[in-house]
Amino acid sequence: MNYITVQYIGNISNMSTADDNTVGVGGKITSNKEVCPSCEQNTVDNITEGVDNVVLDNNVSACASCGKEGNNDDMNTCNKCKMVKYCNAACKKKHRTKHKKACEKRVAELHDEKLFKDPPPNEECPICMLPLPPDTGQSVFMSCCGKVCCNGCIYSMKMRTKGIDICAFCRTPYSFSGKEEVGRIKKLINKGNEGAFYYLAGVYSRGVLGVPQDHKQANELWLKGGELGCAYAYNSLGKSYYNGRGVEVDTNKGQYYWELAAMGGDLMARYNLGVAEGKSGNFHRSKKHFVIAARAGYSIALGNVKQGFIDGEVSKDEYATTLRAYQRSIDEMKSDERDKAALAKAQGEF
Repeated sequence: MNYITVQYIGNISNMSTADDNTVGVGGKITSNKEVCPSCEQNTVDNITEGVDNVVLDNNVSACASCGKEGNNDDMNTCNKCKMVKYCNAACKKKHRTKHKKACEKRVAELHDEKLFKDPPPNEECPICMLPLPPDTGQSVFMSCCGKVCCNGCIYSMKMRTKGIDICAFCRTPYSFSGKEEVGRIKKLINKGNEGAFYYLAGVYSRGVLGVPQDHKQANELWLKGGELGCAYAYNSLGKSYYNGRGVEVDTNKGQYYWELAAMGGDLMARYNLGVAEGKSGNFHRSKKHFVIAARAGYSIALGNVKQGFIDGEVSKDEYATTLRAYQRSIDEMKSDERDKAALAKAQGEF
């Protein structure tokens, strides 16, 4: 709670006669006219004598526990809700029980504000500079340089080299063995490449490229990748906890990691949250997740929004707005090269 402190500085006199003939003398306002000694204004002048300026100080707060005022910058703020201030740690501890309920409510509100805001833009392909599709099957992590390139650019390079497999970004030939591939990924891990942690975790999870299946090792790599900024890694880790893959089933922890992934821009994690909230009966929250994912271009989520419209849970205006946003996102990701790659993949040629 902020308080306004009023400070009185300097002197003002004879303000009643200030007009075109008024001049400033020594920082005070004076007049060269005579003042009627019986004028009512003299009473006002006497009342306001000593008042030169009013300063409003909004940098003062009162301790939520004892009420003592203090400077905002010097007070101890509740580090969870940021709503209240205390003059010292003792007051903060004393007030904890009374403040707990309001604090938890505000913390939940702040969390939802962050969770349900529009996701960050999709990462761009480093070659064509178009946003990468949310479906990870439409892009490839390159173990040579650590870049994620879209299928369109990879297919175009394959056509230019007449079938020779080289990286579309750095022109390095593809690895010829699982051992070489894993070796490249580990080199990227040593450089702190978050995508490499995600990719190698997938190798351990599936037990491919000559690596034995190890869900525990995969989860550790996903956690590290998520901490470095890979939203996809947090999504996979959330799946592990939600389904009990290498860890005991913990749906709350699974949703926690999905929320981190969704806030990082992973639309699949956003969709998973929508499904989980629906199973828990939180249909309003479920709908919000589906709408956000659909607007960002996730086609599966759009199907859920459409079903919600059919069931009367999504309004006509909201459905129309979502459709338009979805189409804009799809148009931003669309290219002739990507269409050709999708067709070739469907025909088994890519």
